[in-house]
Formats: sequence, structure tokens, C-alpha cells
Amino acid sequence: MANTYKVLGQVSPAATTLTTLYTVPSATSTVCSTLVVCNRGSMTSVRVAVRPAGASISNEHYIVYDPIINSNDTLFLTLGISLAATDVVSVYSDSTNISFSLFGQEIA
Repeated sequence: MANTYKVLGQVSPAATTLTTLYTVPSATSTVCSTLVVCNRGSMTSVRVAVRPAGASISNEHYIVYDPIINSNDTLFLTLGISLAATDVVSVYSDSTNISFSLFGQEIA
């Protein structure tokens, strides 16, 4: 098995829009190590969900739900989440001033 450490995804989503940050490729597993949420503007809230096999969003998928990120602040989340092929990490914010960066390891 080949292990690849990498930036899994980076996105600055439109406000109030659930957006895909990362989808695990087929025949691959992934360990998500760190999620960085950077607020480039005024105070806002964010959401992060893990959708197994790309399922439609549901309440049980959320791992972060509406914490307040202060103006010009950054939130670092150490995760250690294991994902299977086709699992999806989705993000959401009330503002267009949020950047999400996910780091980890793909195992193929």
C-alpha cells in the first residue's frame, strides 16, 4: 500500500452553501489529520460534516456545528478521522470570508 501525505482539500465556499471539501478516491482510504478554518472577516459560524459514501446530508453527519469563529481568527482541529472510499467531507459557513484546509494521508 502506498501512503501519500498531502493537502486533501482547500475551499472558500459561498455563504450558506454546503460545499464539498474532499471526496476519498475509489480504492483508497484516508486519514484526516488536521482541519484549519481561517476567518478572513467578521465573526461567523461554521459547520463540518462527514457523509459516508457521499450520502445526502443528515443531522448525524455533523462533527462541528455552528461554533463562533472570531474576526480574523483561525481554528485548528486535530481530527484523526478515518475515511473509506467515496466518503465526503463537507463544509459550510455563514460568511464568504472563511477558508477551509484539510490535511492528511491517502492510503491506496
